[in-house]
Amino acid sequence: MNYWEERYKKGETGWDAGQITSPIKEYIDQLTNKNLKILIPGAGNGYEFDYLIKKGFQNVYVIDIAETPLENIKKRKPEFASHLIHADFFTLETTFDLILEQTFFCAIPPEIRPQYVEKMAELLLPKGKLAGLLFDFPLTTEGPPFGGSKEEYINRFTPKFEIKKLERSYNSIKPRENKELFFIFEVK
Repeated sequence: MNYWEERYKKGETGWDAGQITSPIKEYIDQLTNKNLKILIPGAGNGYEFDYLIKKGFQNVYVIDIAETPLENIKKRKPEFASHLIHADFFTLETTFDLILEQTFFCAIPPEIRPQYVEKMAELLLPKGKLAGLLFDFPLTTEGPPFGGSKEEYINRFTPKFEIKKLERSYNSIKPRENKELFFIFEVK
């Protein structure tokens, strides 16, 4: 917890694109059910949250272990303060239709990736989806970010999820070009 809070306080947030990234934006743009209950874990400054609200989604929640980014979101969207959860993702106990992944998986230590998969499956309602971006570069012991590969993701997620899409992101932002896979997984 302190690690992430310190990164925000020192302005060491290289992962922060300053706006919603194009792959996530395009995915949100094709969603038609404005009643979906959506979670954004490790959302940082919450550009995806802002965009969803702007698009008419009202049932959107953010969970982050660091307080500073949640305070940043609260300043912009005070009417949604009750949708901002300051807690450890792995302690969350509710369900969602959709969970958006953007630089959360790559931030957790690789040894707890099995718990990530289990928790995501647990948090999703039947036919619920986990969608977003995963990094596609060799897994290292130093990070975050920690890398991964298409093969790893298939092996790791297939026991709990049906892989609907897992392909190279054609519209990544420049710093992440050719290093991201866009995915949509549906809970089994």
